[in-house]
Amino acid sequence: MSVPNDPVILFSYLNTLLRDKYPSLDSLCEDMELSKEEILQKLSAVGFKYDEDKNCFK
Repeated sequence: MSVPNDPVILFSYLNTLLRDKYPSLDSLCEDMELSKEEILQKLSAVGFKYDEDKNCFK
């Protein structure tokens, strides 16, 4: 599945999915066949970090 390329839009897109559908980033990546490492790299490059306890990027 394709995800947004722009990191800010990706941030919003993933947080919506994490809030509404997935209990963790691992389950989202597995279900959507995405690389968790690539997502973390792309979002950390613009200042976003994944908060495992709150299941969202901040």
